[in-house]
Amino acid sequence: MDGGLILLAFLALLFAWGLNRVRRAIRLGPVGYGGVMIVFIIVMLLLWGQTKT
Repeated sequence: MDGGLILLAFLALLFAWGLNRVRRAIRLGPVGYGGVMIVFIIVMLLLWGQTKT
């Protein structure tokens, strides 16, 4: 498996954990939480795609 992909997965887990803590503070609903996660995943995949080319 690619080392960059492992790093991205770790960053995603870290981001999700941090977002969970922030979500409690700003009272973000599940729809907003899902939207932020989808945007994050798209950005990470685009960044990963850039490094592969």
